[in-house]
Amino acid sequence: MVRLYLLSSSTHLLSFCRKSTLHTLTRRALSSTSTSVAAATMSISLQSHAFAGNPLLSKTPNPSDPFSPSQALETLKTQLLEGAQLPSSLGFKVLPFRKGRPLASSSVGAGDSAPNWHLGWISLSECKGFLANCGVQLSGESLVYLGSRPEDDVVYWAIDVSAESNLVTEFGSKQLCFVELRTLMVATDWADARAMGELAIAGHARALLEWHSISQFCGHCGEKTVPKEAGRRKQCSSEQCRKRVYPRVDPVVIMLVIDRENDRALLSRQFRFVPRMWSCLAGFIEPGESLEEAVRRETWEETGIEVGEVVYHSSQPWPVGPSSMPCQLMVGFFAYAKSLEINVDKEELEDAQWHSREEVKRALTFAEYKKAQRTAASRVEQMCKGVEKEQSLSADFNVESGELASMFIPGPFAIAHHLISSWAYQDGTDGAAALKQSSGSTSNL
Repeated sequence: MVRLYLLSSSTHLLSFCRKSTLHTLTRRALSSTSTSVAAATMSISLQSHAFAGNPLLSKTPNPSDPFSPSQALETLKTQLLEGAQLPSSLGFKVLPFRKGRPLASSSVGAGDSAPNWHLGWISLSECKGFLANCGVQLSGESLVYLGSRPEDDVVYWAIDVSAESNLVTEFGSKQLCFVELRTLMVATDWADARAMGELAIAGHARALLEWHSISQFCGHCGEKTVPKEAGRRKQCSSEQCRKRVYPRVDPVVIMLVIDRENDRALLSRQFRFVPRMWSCLAGFIEPGESLEEAVRRETWEETGIEVGEVVYHSSQPWPVGPSSMPCQLMVGFFAYAKSLEINVDKEELEDAQWHSREEVKRALTFAEYKKAQRTAASRVEQMCKGVEKEQSLSADFNVESGELASMFIPGPFAIAHHLISSWAYQDGTDGAAALKQSSGSTSNL
């Protein structure tokens, strides 16, 4: 059994509003259809999961296209070599990272809304100048291609500047700071398409840079690896080996186990969860097994529950795990229980319990996650101003309503939230059929 590093306490406590709504998911994305939880319900409309929906084009149909990774890198190298901004139809923007944290800024929100964070893009010449002040010469090999926006004639890159501590002060003088990606995730206004797009870009960039950090040597012969295709893959430098290395993705199944007969769902707690928080079961896929088999195995190992039918729900990239796993891919399912007696594996879980639909609805209703989003956005603003240093958000985001709900679940940036809420707001009688219709494929293997 591999322990799942899925959602930390700060990550779990993300949601859109005090009154939760129906989140019926299609295979490709979250739909904007919602039903009322109460008279004062606010709706949510996400075009994709958090960290999905990257607006940048990562490839072009024609390798000779000036926006393609190889051609863009050649143009960039020419500009660096000449030491001046040469006439070009392309513009370059660079996003610096330090220890997995992207550079960010903050601006005042309209009216009484929370501040808005922005990625701290800098120009190629600015990047070269900043590094030169630290005694470092910028090279094309240190930049990783993120993608392009042809309509803007701009190609976007990421760079890891973790070794240059002096940049923290220099960027700070311009009210720019390196912010934990999880913090930006919490601080994102999910009604803001721009912010959601930037979050996806930052997640993609972090995953690539962290992968570069852990793949500096060939796993076959031990020689150094060198970046290829503008950093989108690597290759062993040994002429005898020349093994190709591609970015790592760790697939994880996450499932809501459902007791169809008694209209209940199985929720669990990990030891590191904040008090009263419950979520879905989840675990890594083992070699040689299908997704459906992984769902059944993990459920059986952790809770002793036997699962029959498995229904696909949706998937979500998760680039905020440990650096050893730069990007997990969460693949969500509904799993229908064939047995009901729980036998918790105490090495994996603190507890697992069946919860009625009404209990789950109450948990969705009471949590004040919007307050957490505004608090995080204000903190990012203070960090960029140099007023406050980043710290753990778990204490601040352990926020429930004044009634102090007995339990709450992860918020809408986590796929667990949508698995749970889409089940909770289905009619108890026809819920299973509706979930199958809205989610996609099923399996009884």
